[in-house]
Amino acid sequence: MDDSAQTVQIIGSIKAVVADQWNALTAGMPLLSHAFLSALESSRSVGDGTGWTPCIIVIEQQDVLIGAVPLYIKTHSYGEYVFDWAWADAYQQNGINYYPKLLAAIPFSPITSARLLADQLGTKRLLIDALGSIMQTHGLSSAHVLFPDEPDASLLAEAGWMKRNGVQFRWENANYPSFESFLQTLSHNKRKKIHQERKKVAQAGVSCRLIKGADATQADWDFFYQCYCMTYQEHRSTPYLTRAFFDAIGHAMPQQILLIVAEIAGEKIASTLSFYDENTLYGRYWGATQFVSGLHFELCYYQAQQFCIAENIQYFEGGAQGEHKLARGFTPRPTCSYHRIAHPDFELAIQDFLAREAAGVAAYTSELEERVPFKSAS
Repeated sequence: MDDSAQTVQIIGSIKAVVADQWNALTAGMPLLSHAFLSALESSRSVGDGTGWTPCIIVIEQQDVLIGAVPLYIKTHSYGEYVFDWAWADAYQQNGINYYPKLLAAIPFSPITSARLLADQLGTKRLLIDALGSIMQTHGLSSAHVLFPDEPDASLLAEAGWMKRNGVQFRWENANYPSFESFLQTLSHNKRKKIHQERKKVAQAGVSCRLIKGADATQADWDFFYQCYCMTYQEHRSTPYLTRAFFDAIGHAMPQQILLIVAEIAGEKIASTLSFYDENTLYGRYWGATQFVSGLHFELCYYQAQQFCIAENIQYFEGGAQGEHKLARGFTPRPTCSYHRIAHPDFELAIQDFLAREAAGVAAYTSELEERVPFKSAS
């Protein structure tokens, strides 16, 4: 093997990768960063006993990382936001194991970004080949790449992976000088409704503090985690992320974190957590200790939109689901995932399902596009 040869390896922890070399492949995307993925591991939010076992693909050339995939072996389908429970049930009904499966994704984060982390097309194609090889070598039922960006999606389609269509909601900052100037682009009824919602929040005595990560105190993080856990409790679920995870990211990547805290008479009542880079704000978690009409919209949308305007951030990714985002100026945008199924009969059945589902997603997206709230769409 000469010095220019590329070597492909599977490693069990992001910590075995040089942080600067990993980050050089991620284009500054905060939730792909070495710090974020390391925090998931060190806090035991992924790893032993969680159903998320890291098995990261890395490609090196002359001891320099030139390609990678954030990859996990999964023993369930929680925390993915691309729902394949019906596929797992069909396998079980036929006496076949669907789990474990292979998953290329950012855990607990339905955010579109690169998944084949490499600069060269040849290296990206080698990563795709490695995904298929791992699935076959380890006898896994399937391999899944969730929320790839357009360049990676095209390569996966070229390699014969099956596409699954989805839709999310994104807000775009059209260089608005103020939040009110953004509202002026909306239809009268939508603008009036937002004014009314914000008025109710103000009349309840709510004030909001925007706290960048470097300025967040331990008390701010403690309160946020209380809110985060309450949201899961309300849905009779268990939080995916541990308190230690938030400590870790607070220390490792404060320059990419935004906490928003709502208070009444100095008492904290709600909080949100977002991540951001120069181009995009990624809204992630929210919770409240008491109900105030309109507070969810104020913290999760209006305050975040104001932050984007103030910081000249172009996009605000609102996350999965939520048609109510349309009335707040978000527009639908397509998402996708790509899938390889080892069992030939199930591959054909799932391919047929995806074709029928795609037609439904297209009709749903068209309906959403007709309902966007801007004046020009009236």
